[in-house]
Amino acid sequence: MMFHLITLLSLTPFALGAPTALVATCDRDFLKAQAASYVAAQKAGTPSLLTNSSGSPITYTQNFKTATLSTGILSTPLRIDHNRSIYDTTQCATYTELISTEPNNQHVIGTQLRFSSTQFTGDTHILSLSKIETIVTSKGDWLFDPPSTLKYSSQESSQGLWDEIPLAKRDTRAVIQAAGDAYLDLFNNKSVKVPWGTPCARLEGGSYIQPSCNVGVPSGIKNVNRRYVVDEVLGTVDVFFEFAGAQPDSHEFRVEGGKLRLMHTMTVMK
Repeated sequence: MMFHLITLLSLTPFALGAPTALVATCDRDFLKAQAASYVAAQKAGTPSLLTNSSGSPITYTQNFKTATLSTGILSTPLRIDHNRSIYDTTQCATYTELISTEPNNQHVIGTQLRFSSTQFTGDTHILSLSKIETIVTSKGDWLFDPPSTLKYSSQESSQGLWDEIPLAKRDTRAVIQAAGDAYLDLFNNKSVKVPWGTPCARLEGGSYIQPSCNVGVPSGIKNVNRRYVVDEVLGTVDVFFEFAGAQPDSHEFRVEGGKLRLMHTMTVMK
């Protein structure tokens, strides 16, 4: 179900006869359920599993071009070999990484879901899916190699490298986003101070670069039109942007103690 409600009952004597007020709330449980629904929809090739409960239209883009759910990748059943999601309760958004190594149908996909509060009736509000942005990489895209992407991404997850960060050690969302922005700004400004962590690993397509991420960063490249999903619990930010002002790109960063420790990137080249 693409909605989430919490009941608030006034305890004042004058309100005892008043109707119960229902308002929308966005928490991790809600976002986890929506990310799971997205993965199930992609696995089945059934976009209707993401039906918007408010009835309002859903904005859908694929590789930053306006598309339709009925003709986009969500209508293609995929064997999902690995998935991992992050949850932004401030913006009410999620980001999910999907990897499929199915023969003749290989993809690495990154998807941001965004939810909005809509007045349903009277004092009732619901959270509904309002926007889906998905980046779909396939043969011909930058360093595309799903088996290798699966190998390294699964290895990191099994080692707990993307696990929750203890409360006392968590960075603020501002610090997490700033670390990712510093890296992306470095492409066009070599004087930017990037908070490099040690060790740091960058999964770029299917290429795994470690123990330093401060290698192979190009110059003269502007990364523009950034959209963020930030998860303080996981110390992670995903950024959708236009690489060199043109190519659809996702960079996901893991930040620990203000330092960059992990990166996953995907770039559409065609």
